[in-house]
Amino acid sequence: MSLNVLLVLIVLAFASALLRWMRCSRALALLAVMVLLLVGCGPVPVWLLHRLQSPPIADTPVTWGQRNVIVLLGAGTVQPPGNGPLEPSLFAYGRIDKAAALYRACKQVSPSCKLEASGGDALGLGRSEAAVYAGALRQLGVEASDLLIESRSMNTWQNAQFSAPLLKRVDADTVVLVSSGFHLRRGVLYFSHFGIRATPVRADYVNGQLSWLPLSYNFSMADLALHEYTGIARYYVYNALGWNVKATQAGAL
Repeated sequence: MSLNVLLVLIVLAFASALLRWMRCSRALALLAVMVLLLVGCGPVPVWLLHRLQSPPIADTPVTWGQRNVIVLLGAGTVQPPGNGPLEPSLFAYGRIDKAAALYRACKQVSPSCKLEASGGDALGLGRSEAAVYAGALRQLGVEASDLLIESRSMNTWQNAQFSAPLLKRVDADTVVLVSSGFHLRRGVLYFSHFGIRATPVRADYVNGQLSWLPLSYNFSMADLALHEYTGIARYYVYNALGWNVKATQAGAL
């Protein structure tokens, strides 16, 4: 997204120069340089990601209840070379490990601890994220009887929408939402729309990198943050236009 903006500015500056619109060309070229430096050298992604991952979106302490459910949000799967079995993606491993650690901590203080893996087959690889993650969770000691599988969702909104009936079915009084730090603010917002008051726990933290020279990494981090801000803004716009399904009363589950 941010790199595309930079390329468009460069093309427009060059086209303006060909048309001898020199003042416009210089302005566009200056704007392109500013985007290159502010994004590529790190200030913009550092600022955007800090705001996304600042409290209350942090490694929040969990107070366990009588009927606990840990909801693990998906981060994709990958197909290894040679048609091997699907594996969790790079971002997913931290989430899986954190969810399993929370499950073990819950089991020490409460007899009722469920772990829901939420995520469908958004990439069309033949198996849902939830099913792939469930296999990894069992290897980390999560009992099969404590696993809940939500395998229909194709995005974060549907993660919340399709998790709601599962959580209601088990009468959860404590819900813990596990995802990457940059993703939790949007996740908590969507889950609250469906009446799910969730405690957010981050599995990882990412940031931009301040550098004297522009880095492609910083453009990737900026795009990651902008995707989250776009999803948050879209939620409020859709609410204002009445396009979202009717919200469930907070804490109804």
